[in-house]
Amino acid sequence: MTNVEGTSPYHGRQLTVLLTSVGRRVSLLRHFREALRDLGVRGRVVALDLKESAPALYEADAFELVPRVDAPDYVARVIDACQRHNATFVVPLIDTELRALSESHALFRAQGVELCLSGPKTTALSADKRLTADFFESAGIPTPRLLDIEESLGDPSLSFPLFLKPADGSCSQGAHLIRSRSDLEYFSHSVKNAMLQEHVTGNEYTLDVLVDFQGRVRQVVPRLRLETRAGEVSKGVTVKDYEIMAAGRRVAEALPDARGCITIQCFKTPSGELKFIEINPRFGGGYPLSWAAGAQFPRWLIEWHLGGDPEIAWDGWKEDLAMLRYDDAVYVDWTEQRKKEGRVLP
Repeated sequence: MTNVEGTSPYHGRQLTVLLTSVGRRVSLLRHFREALRDLGVRGRVVALDLKESAPALYEADAFELVPRVDAPDYVARVIDACQRHNATFVVPLIDTELRALSESHALFRAQGVELCLSGPKTTALSADKRLTADFFESAGIPTPRLLDIEESLGDPSLSFPLFLKPADGSCSQGAHLIRSRSDLEYFSHSVKNAMLQEHVTGNEYTLDVLVDFQGRVRQVVPRLRLETRAGEVSKGVTVKDYEIMAAGRRVAEALPDARGCITIQCFKTPSGELKFIEINPRFGGGYPLSWAAGAQFPRWLIEWHLGGDPEIAWDGWKEDLAMLRYDDAVYVDWTEQRKKEGRVLP
């Protein structure tokens, strides 16, 4: 709902939101800007990324280039950017930066900056897929069975197919369907830090989960993944499956320090059994579908940051809304950009 001047309790407030590792997240950046506008907030969205060729940088009100997320001064550089832009609300967007940032909540708070991110326990267990599987099992949440690779290689009765992936992987990189013993022998050696699981079939869902700053799960939106490209959904549809929604809530409530937006992935097998496979404590690449369906996570997160308490209906979003993605482009005058390299755009 668009704000009418004078009707929003936030009208005239000022806020700068900083998004890290923005990459291709043009739609998400626009949603944050739209949320600020609809709330009547005098807001700006600042973007950070390693590469000057990241398209979302050029949709931001200002941007800065920062080092790799594994650089020793990465967190300090993010804090410096917050200070330069008077940003008080930071939303991290890529898996590889989450743990370092979540361990720095106190550093950000000391500078008057709020991180929209789960705590270090949740980011640690989500970064290592073996720990994720252990978490699911300890919480009584169904998950694909883990197999020991060395034992499996020596098991003459081993059945296929199986599924192998790096325990610290992201975006389906290094994931392989194992159809034979020769596949297992090859990929178990070529994939670093590999883990082996039973292969699960059925419909795959990504759940967009919103957890408020008191740790309460406020909304769960299942998206059926119809088609993916490079690990990210390109076609999907919202599904109001209350069993999946309740299970997603149970997963989020079992996490030790969940906060903000979390994406959870699961399968629903042909027999109707749910199998949970991944947790990523950040906005998922397909989140814009949930926004279009009415799950306005950026708006509600901003309201909480500003001290508000928005009313959020558990199932207050549109069912059976499909997203059919296509390629778009940002056009940049590279000569002008080169002149500005190393400087903040006005």
